[in-house]
Amino acid sequence: MKHNGPVTQNEQLFSAEEKLISSTDLEGVIQHCNDAFQRISGYTREELIGSNHNLVRHPDMPEEAFEVMWNHLKAGQPWMGIVKNRCKNGDHYWVSAYVTPVTEDGVVIGYESVRSCPSRSDVQRAE
Repeated sequence: MKHNGPVTQNEQLFSAEEKLISSTDLEGVIQHCNDAFQRISGYTREELIGSNHNLVRHPDMPEEAFEVMWNHLKAGQPWMGIVKNRCKNGDHYWVSAYVTPVTEDGVVIGYESVRSCPSRSDVQRAE
């Protein structure tokens, strides 16, 4: 399991109107991210761009969830799920993630993730 540092029991929330967006290459290295993702994660844009997306992986997330996600993506299929992510300072935030392959001329060149604020009932079910 990837260890990204200490964790706290503090949850960071973001508004239902915000979307956390990032795109990666085929190996999951962040190529682009929006301001909302940068802000909630607590990392600077310079820290995020060029880093693997698992930088925000929370240790509470089962590795099997990401295995299923990667199996879908590598098969050219999108994936949806509730994910607990870790902020730079150890806090956490929950997202409803939709990850999809990005294609160019019929070839997958990377992935885009659009994450929104999940309902509290979805978070409770995931916990």
